[in-house]
Amino acid sequence: MAPADSNMGWLLHVSMLLKCIPFVLLILVSMVCRTSSQTGHITELNSANFDKIITSNEVVFVNFYANWCRFSQMLKPVIEETAKAVKEEFREPGQVVVAALDCQREDALAKKYHITKYPTLKMFRNGQLAKREYRAQRSKDAFVKYLKEQMADPIVRMQTQDDLKKIDESKRNIIAYFKSPNTNEYAILRRTASSLRDDCSFYVGVGDNFKSDTVSGDNIMFRPPRTKDQDMLYLGSMLNFNLLHTWASDKCIPLVREITFENGEELTEEGLPFLILFHKPDDVDIVKRFNNIISRELVGDKGSVNFLTADGTKFSHPLHHLGKTAKDLPLIAIDSFRHMYLFPNVQELDVSGKLKQLIQDLHSGKLHREFHHGPDKQDPNKQIVQGTVGSKTAGKDDSTDPPESTFVKLKPSTNRYSFRDEL
Repeated sequence: MAPADSNMGWLLHVSMLLKCIPFVLLILVSMVCRTSSQTGHITELNSANFDKIITSNEVVFVNFYANWCRFSQMLKPVIEETAKAVKEEFREPGQVVVAALDCQREDALAKKYHITKYPTLKMFRNGQLAKREYRAQRSKDAFVKYLKEQMADPIVRMQTQDDLKKIDESKRNIIAYFKSPNTNEYAILRRTASSLRDDCSFYVGVGDNFKSDTVSGDNIMFRPPRTKDQDMLYLGSMLNFNLLHTWASDKCIPLVREITFENGEELTEEGLPFLILFHKPDDVDIVKRFNNIISRELVGDKGSVNFLTADGTKFSHPLHHLGKTAKDLPLIAIDSFRHMYLFPNVQELDVSGKLKQLIQDLHSGKLHREFHHGPDKQDPNKQIVQGTVGSKTAGKDDSTDPPESTFVKLKPSTNRYSFRDEL
């Protein structure tokens, strides 16, 4: 009987063990899943807490990652060290948060912010996405230095009236006067300055040295570049952040911007086609005319195209693709990030409706269609927008395409992995 009892006991243990295996496996899987996501000092973002975290902190540095990505795994311990250091550096709640978002679990959020490679690092300031992704060195010290720079006071405090003479007149400046910096109004201005620190310089005079400027209460003004007597007074509520931010954005971010090698990638990230005036550096008149027609007729197209000027002597590569050189300046072209099309006659830029029609024809596909097939039948006398080298008329050769976009090459990589050397 003993052997039988022994066998029965052994079978009973095996049976119990088999029942436990699924539970044991569940625990192991759970442990693996937990260790695969961001932990410790990092704030894990999801659809439930994303908006609250982003809007309740001045700066949120987000690592968009995927667990299957080797480079995401390599970066995780660095982000964890950064989060720990940031918590020690910025102890006051609502200042800086280092966060992470699992793009597999939070696919909708990943798509919303156009995440196409991992890991992608983005910064949110006061609830708004910063224009530039983080693309510098990926180390704890570099991250902490970057975040300290982002938290530096965006306002320059003027001590005396003489400091007004030191303001850089070549830049767009917001100048304000306050009786005291310890007010809600000043806090709203600082928040606005934080959001627009890359677009405007902010100066504030406080106290008795600026008593004559605050005689009618605190005030905020915008000073356009290279002017002194054309300050524009803000007339809205100083306690309304959205109102002040909208006003300052309109003044600090011009309708027509200059593209440079430094800001080119940032501008392409906005995802809008470029309408570009290529000009000689000393041709002030054509730049003025271009700005005037944009302001007069194309303000409503701001959301569908970026209006830019470019030093044509520096941006020779796009001109080469258009079959032009610096000798042909000024020129106007539209770059769809797929092809470039040349405006036929730059001297007609002032003619009402000409540039607006060019934009409309781009969005409707008409530019590409007419390049290959000539003018649409309903408009046989239409002048073709050039898209081929030299003076050859576009639209006569089905075997060719318009010149390829050159500015698309400035856009961030869309690789699924980040192969940047800082990793």
